[in-house]
Amino acid sequence: MLAQVDTFVGPEIQWFALSPMLTLLGGALSLMIIGALTPLWPKGWYATFTAAIAIATGVLAMFQWDDISDGGPSTLVGGAVAFDTLAMFLTITISTALVLVALLTDDYLRGTPNDGPEIYALYMVAALGGVVMASANDFIVLFLGLEMLSLALYVLAASNRGSEQSSEAGIKYFVLGGFASAFFLYGIALVYGATGTTNISEMIAALQSSVDVFHPDTLALAGIGLLIVGLGFKVAAVPFHVWAPDVYQGAPTPVTAFMASAGKAAAFAAMLRVLVIALPFYRDDWRPIIWVLALLSLLVGSTLAIVQNNVKRMLAYSSISHAGFILVGVEAAAHRAGEADAGSGMPAVVMYLLLYSVLVIGSFAVVAVVQRESGGDASLDAFKGLARRRPTLALAMTVFLLAQAGVPFTSGFIAKFGVIQAAVDERSYAIAIIAMVVAVIAAFVYLKIMVTMWLGDPADGSQTVPVPFAAGLAIVVAVIFTLVVGIFPGWLIDASNTVTAYAR
Repeated sequence: MLAQVDTFVGPEIQWFALSPMLTLLGGALSLMIIGALTPLWPKGWYATFTAAIAIATGVLAMFQWDDISDGGPSTLVGGAVAFDTLAMFLTITISTALVLVALLTDDYLRGTPNDGPEIYALYMVAALGGVVMASANDFIVLFLGLEMLSLALYVLAASNRGSEQSSEAGIKYFVLGGFASAFFLYGIALVYGATGTTNISEMIAALQSSVDVFHPDTLALAGIGLLIVGLGFKVAAVPFHVWAPDVYQGAPTPVTAFMASAGKAAAFAAMLRVLVIALPFYRDDWRPIIWVLALLSLLVGSTLAIVQNNVKRMLAYSSISHAGFILVGVEAAAHRAGEADAGSGMPAVVMYLLLYSVLVIGSFAVVAVVQRESGGDASLDAFKGLARRRPTLALAMTVFLLAQAGVPFTSGFIAKFGVIQAAVDERSYAIAIIAMVVAVIAAFVYLKIMVTMWLGDPADGSQTVPVPFAAGLAIVVAVIFTLVVGIFPGWLIDASNTVTAYAR
């Protein structure tokens, strides 16, 4: 036994290549330790520290991107972590979401018993879990990242201790999330039994020499099915969506924004790693399942959103519909999974994730501001006459809603056009046509909110809605990004096209 210990050689660690993850980890630990040993910080400092850590993470990811462009994709830590542009693109996406949510949370928590370092530390832990999921080259590492993200989100959803809805949201998310994690872990076990490894690179090599197209391995197919169930819950795809409306409504609004942006980006990153990259040889088996999930998510999400009267629930069902659009891109990527020419499916998915993350945070930021003034009310009645009480806020919300509807000259149009175009390129005409029809149906949801804001009469005695500085800054940044990308999308399209050169 001692001889084995003496001869053990650990993997080489390239610390700078891991710097985005280490920055988030160091930020979370530093905030918890320093926050526990010092008095309550002056207002805004927790959020400023979190935003600074997120910006540093994004900048470091850009430096890594440059190194990858020069030297090509590779793996780190003994092949357990992928070092490629796909990981860096999603790291930047999660970092962007963290910056905006930190700004929004500062004003939301100001003056409440929850104002402290804990919430921001949990944000950074969740972001770290998302980055690990996006960078995983091993199913075990991916599961660790998934649990890191999930556990932090469970606590964040229940973090408003004075709200029964928040506690209920945390419990529902925890119980259903536990089942989803169990399905995912069991799926990993079955795939391991079929391939003899959990490492994605080794799995690809093993399947290249052993997969039988005409007699597929039943064990592997069962494992893939369980993996899809687990991932379907995390992305809130129908029929695994039942948790989303209640959790989105009950959780604190900044937490809801973080779940809908960074949480969804991390979950789809895991789906790309598991299905498109690790299991391309079974694409004809899992692609029809993705097609069905996309169809159900598009139809159910858009139609049920119409009958809601709470704006947070409307945006929750809208998020399910957006998951359907992203699944259209995943289905398109499946057609060429494992091929040298990966097509436009994967670039369309990652671009959609970044654009939607900014959109949904901006939308929930406006909801948070209105809630603050209306005593926590997020119903349509709270938005009546918002254009008269705060025209600029109503205008910002209109921009976000038009973008989510896919109106030209907004980032939402670029996102939806990208996934539909990817489906058309792969001749998936049916799902592309359905997605276009659903986009028209979903527009009614956003129109319903806009009509309430601009044509509704405010309640008697309604006051001007004040917009706190940090929340206003997050809204302004989101509006500018939404319009600039909608008018000048070329640079982002070029960047997203590089993600197909992933580590193998």
